[in-house]
Amino acid sequence: MAPARILIADPLELVADGLRARLVSVEELQVVAHAGTGNEVLAYLRDHPVDLILLEVSLPGMDGIDTMRSVRRLHPTVHVLAHSALTEIEYVNSMLIEGSEGYLVKGGTTEELLSAIRSALKGERYLSEAARHSVARGYAYTDKRIDGQYIGLTAREREIIRMIALERTNGEIASALFLSEDTVKTHRKNLMTKLNVRSVAGLVKYAIDRRWI
Repeated sequence: MAPARILIADPLELVADGLRARLVSVEELQVVAHAGTGNEVLAYLRDHPVDLILLEVSLPGMDGIDTMRSVRRLHPTVHVLAHSALTEIEYVNSMLIEGSEGYLVKGGTTEELLSAIRSALKGERYLSEAARHSVARGYAYTDKRIDGQYIGLTAREREIIRMIALERTNGEIASALFLSEDTVKTHRKNLMTKLNVRSVAGLVKYAIDRRWI
């Protein structure tokens, strides 16, 4: 039986090299490529068959969540295992809802890595302990949950978060996006609820985590 083909999607080549070294002696698995961006993932999939993607949430340009969404739409038979140091519920929930088989937190043992990959290849859900804790704790300020309605961010909301992270004032954001300042303030409030954060600093961290700035 041919080994399962794995594509590693991570902005750091060092991470890909480390994963490849940990898997090289496992006969049933073969790392076939490394992609540093979401666009590189999609470009590779257009021309090469892959069984599993180890997908980082924080990718430059098209982030991991948007990449996950595109992979599921364009290549529905490819298995995906999220692989990230981020453990906040927004990231775990978003990756699972968009179609990843599981969420593996970086820094675990080789045994956990293999267990997670094998589960994902069988279409079974795998969550690292930290990811399970985030899901079990749920949302402190909203009623979002994995089996509930998911309301993603709109393009306008993403742009507002990016501009907030760039330290633009409400007036500057309103002027750039042709909105009223009251509308921008409402967006700020709604975004903090959606993303489960209590301050603008939380919005900035979200933008940085997803490499929007």
